[in-house]
Amino acid sequence: MAIQWAGLGPGLLIRLDRDSGQPLRSQLEAAIRGAIREGRLAVGERLPSSRELARELGVSRGLVQECYGQLLSEGYLDSRVGSATRVAGGAGPVPAGTVLADTVLADAVLADAVLADRVLADRVPADSARRPAARSPLIADFKSGVPDLASFPRADWAWATQQVCRTTASADFDYGDPRGSSALRQVLAGYLRRVRASAAGAQELVICTGFAQGLVLVLRALASRGIRTVAFEDPGYGSDAISSSVRAAGARAVHVPVDEHGLDVAALTASGARAVVATPAHQSPTGVVLAAERRHALVEWARSSDGFLIEDDYDSEFRYDREPVGLVQGLAPDRVFAIGTVSKALAPAVRLGWVLAPAAFTDDVAEEKLISDRGTSGLDQLTLALLLESGRYDRHLRRMRAVYARRRAALVGALASHAPQATLTGLAAGFHGVLHLPESADEQVIADAALRRSVGLDPMRSYRATDSPAPPQLVLGFGNVSEHAIRAGIEAVADLLR
Repeated sequence: MAIQWAGLGPGLLIRLDRDSGQPLRSQLEAAIRGAIREGRLAVGERLPSSRELARELGVSRGLVQECYGQLLSEGYLDSRVGSATRVAGGAGPVPAGTVLADTVLADAVLADAVLADRVLADRVPADSARRPAARSPLIADFKSGVPDLASFPRADWAWATQQVCRTTASADFDYGDPRGSSALRQVLAGYLRRVRASAAGAQELVICTGFAQGLVLVLRALASRGIRTVAFEDPGYGSDAISSSVRAAGARAVHVPVDEHGLDVAALTASGARAVVATPAHQSPTGVVLAAERRHALVEWARSSDGFLIEDDYDSEFRYDREPVGLVQGLAPDRVFAIGTVSKALAPAVRLGWVLAPAAFTDDVAEEKLISDRGTSGLDQLTLALLLESGRYDRHLRRMRAVYARRRAALVGALASHAPQATLTGLAAGFHGVLHLPESADEQVIADAALRRSVGLDPMRSYRATDSPAPPQLVLGFGNVSEHAIRAGIEAVADLLR
């Protein structure tokens, strides 16, 4: 049965290549055909309204309406007066092995898109917890990994909780499946197929309490199969955070450098690791998007070395001036564990996340979850499922993209005014950026001096696994800082950044 997405704009990952020479309408038609044939859009599922899809893609509404009209005439879509446009009956996935000529562009567009908690879940470096106390309340705290806590959708969460409490069957208050609520897994699988271009099925999902737990569950499942050497990106989560999770799983960590193209796959191969934890869509903390050729190389590494990627999809919901990038999991579902959470989309206090595991490992991860805590809060899972299916989750994300875009602009503007020579990178997605300091600067000295002025800054060293020489940088989070505070904070420390 198709998921009945509510709201005007249920998400759908589509990429249009404006440099390809192919008409945008043809690309859009082919991409939607491909999504239907591949099962990302199921029979009966709603498409976004023409107005909302046009806004998301940056095209005219008329172009989207023409595309929908063409697909209606071809039998892919169905639309009735007063009702949403849906996938037509009989337009489902094409059987494996069938090759259709007019899917080539759709496949190319989708492939290009796919290629282009407390310790770990919030991506907060371990050292930031050891900041000396400020002498007065902070003017601005540019701590990374923290969303706008004041914007948590309290009314929507309360509405969904009330609905769940009113309608949930008594039997559902018992201990449930350690994999998690079947309702949430079904809705979440559909959401990940649509929005993240994943190869997600409800049976491969295990609900957990966030990234930290999800990582430990996966590492333990791998360790039970003899895979005990795990590579981590450097810079990444910070050595203290890594060692805690790795020790808990009975494994050992090695570190692989990240450059301007993302994870160095050649260094990964040389490391001898058979598993790697990576952030391909928006590297944490550098903000680099893993280059297409390296995505291919990473998948090839996994296949040739009998290895596995643990894909941390931590803030992919928030993108600004780049095309969406799908999960690597969609390329190699048998070799990728994708871990996601709502810590960035909603708030860290909502302890909900998921592991999308290869089919051969789902039972192992579920068993580790059962041993760990017998399952995550069933009521909270049903609440999240209702938020997703009702469209309120998407509505919240759209609102927050606008909030973070304004804060990003405020940060860029404040630096342009007060420290114009400073370079800020990694801003294509999420809500943090990397500020590059002069080579002679000491990032820790600057962070300490800023704190004395009541401004919180995170040095990049907090994210590095080693103390080897590296360019001085600061990681500036703007998720939980108002536009006014951003401007005031940068003005207060501007001379330190020059």
